[in-house]
Amino acid sequence: MKNNICELRKIYNLTQKELADKTNVSRQTIIAIEKDKYNPSLKLALKIAKLLKMLVEDIFILNDD
Repeated sequence: MKNNICELRKIYNLTQKELADKTNVSRQTIIAIEKDKYNPSLKLALKIAKLLKMLVEDIFILNDD
């Protein structure tokens, strides 16, 4: 699964730490998500989408492979 969290985070002027704090995860979790090394739980994906006022499917893109 791909995502555009890094770009969106910059648009909203959020640091990785701020996004982590607002979604109750560690900064390392946000880094891993941004680098496509970790797929967030549904709950975390929904928290991120709500915070950014977007739909989950506009943030996370499912690969067909």
